[in-house]
Amino acid sequence: MAADPPPSGLRRANDPPLLILVSLAEGPKHGHALAKDIEDFAKVKLGPGALYGAITRLEERELIEPVDSDDRRRPYRITAAGSAALTGALADLRRVTSTGLARLRLQGDLT
Repeated sequence: MAADPPPSGLRRANDPPLLILVSLAEGPKHGHALAKDIEDFAKVKLGPGALYGAITRLEERELIEPVDSDDRRRPYRITAAGSAALTGALADLRRVTSTGLARLRLQGDLT
């Protein structure tokens, strides 16, 4: 039986929603700045469909919100609910990472 996905919907380290929330944790950004930041820190290149689809889903779930801007670009910021979802997802990833690293050490595969 498969485990239920976390309530935040954030499942993998390379999930576009997770990457967007990590990027926005630093401060508001518009789409192009998000894509560049994500490529820089995660080495994941998100295409426009993946990026803007994830932005739409995050906004619908009230995990991010648009910020007023005089520019034609639309910046977004993480909400309190988004910060809570990101905190939970990162704790889940930390638990999986710690378990994996410990098991590799037991096998002598990691020094």
